Amino acid sequence: MKYNASIASNPYVVGSFACIGGGLFGLDISSMSGVLNNQSYLSTFNRPNPSVQGAIVASMPAGSLLGALSVTQLADRLGRKNTIILAGIVWVVGSILQCASINRGMLVAGRIVSGYSVGLSSAVVPIYQSEITVPAIRGRMVSLQQWSITWGILIQYFLQFGCSYIDGVASFRIPWGLQMIPAIILSLGMMVFPESPRYLFDHGREEEALQVLADLHGGGDRNNELVLLEYEEIKQQVYLERVEGAKSYLDLLKPGNPRRVMLGCSLQAWSQLTGMNVMMYYIIYVFEGAGLTGRRSNLIADSVQYVLNVLMTIPAIIYIDKWGRRPMLLAGTLFMGFFLFLVGGLQARFGDWGDHEGKRVWVVTDNAAATRGIIVCSYLFVCSFAVTMGPVSWTYPAELYSLKVRGKAVALATAANWTFNTVLAFAVPPGLDTIAWKTYFIFGTFNFACFIHVFFMFPETVGRSLEEVEEIFKQGHVFTAWKIKRDVGKKTLSDLTEKSKVEGKREDSPDDPEQ
Repeated sequence: MKYNASIASNPYVVGSFACIGGGLFGLDISSMSGVLNNQSYLSTFNRPNPSVQGAIVASMPAGSLLGALSVTQLADRLGRKNTIILAGIVWVVGSILQCASINRGMLVAGRIVSGYSVGLSSAVVPIYQSEITVPAIRGRMVSLQQWSITWGILIQYFLQFGCSYIDGVASFRIPWGLQMIPAIILSLGMMVFPESPRYLFDHGREEEALQVLADLHGGGDRNNELVLLEYEEIKQQVYLERVEGAKSYLDLLKPGNPRRVMLGCSLQAWSQLTGMNVMMYYIIYVFEGAGLTGRRSNLIADSVQYVLNVLMTIPAIIYIDKWGRRPMLLAGTLFMGFFLFLVGGLQARFGDWGDHEGKRVWVVTDNAAATRGIIVCSYLFVCSFAVTMGPVSWTYPAELYSLKVRGKAVALATAANWTFNTVLAFAVPPGLDTIAWKTYFIFGTFNFACFIHVFFMFPETVGRSLEEVEEIFKQGHVFTAWKIKRDVGKKTLSDLTEKSKVEGKREDSPDDPEQ
């Protein structure tokens, strides 16, 4: 089906619609948090202990790891658009399995299938968004991915909160079934949106790529200066890559690429090691440990955290292209580490081992001030993540790489996210069950370690085209990233036109390996 040019004329509409794929990630995160103390869920699945519950939760990110790795091939073979459509279809299948599950095995199978879908969408959507937007708004567009995740978390949680008043298995089956609706909308809707112009050019569809660029950034005018600038940048990059030979995984090891692959993978890993998704998956356990009693009051307190997560992502969306990536990461990791140490310190000082609903937990008892302090610090931690690390962790990896390796490199970065997500989802319940408050100190330390890593090794990429980012890494500065200024790599249309002529002649020369 040919895309609708009138829809493609607005890059905000194109990029934001693809973000429904990020919403599937959010639906996954809170699909378990609202049922952890649901009696119907517990009886249906034979009251899983902390280790078993950790395995059930971890099955989704394990599937996501496989999905993200698949994007290393699918993004370049099927295209960005078709891979997003496929992700929606797979999610529907997984949702059906979860909704109909009658035992742990069926539930885990459904979560793995849904996780595969999330892995596909979480890896390919940032690529698609980064390739259809101009540098001035790219950070804003890709950070919409994080905002859609927060909306998915919030919507799923309130569905579960509302259904918690229903007696019986419908209290958890209805939310798991309704979550297939966004995926259906995503797959059907993407059919009328354009393919990435960079993917089109790379596959010999130059005229179509130019028209898509014109529709997205020039109101349909193929002679618009911005359109021609982007077209020349893409053309120059593709010519260069064709001269270098066919694409392969070995390209990731060529000079200049290993450092960038490491940066993308490490940032996605750090986004998990901050402890944010732990607070999302297991917030009920966190607030139980804080001494918040009563299932309804716990659910209400949890919902405040999810609302804050949505609201505090908005400033990041608006200002990410003004503040820059580095300042946001540096500030966020400092604040998150500080608030996690406060949570751990308050629990250590005022808590003790006790019994809660028949299970041994570290809990704060008879100290309302400490309970409120832990809850407030948890809220402030979530706000710190939402306005900094959350959106940047998706934006930064999507703009690091050249066209030739972008699909594979971004997929590997996302795979790193899911690898750590899987490990932490599995490990945290036993951790809270054994070392209790020390768990928060571990994640707080990870945040401070991330601060050091970002300060020395992560250069600023804000405001540059994807092709201009290449110039940043030619400057060196492996351990002095703060020295790279914002004007490094800036090019004009005349610069690119002249350079593309040279590359075009080189491509047409008898020595061209394509000839």
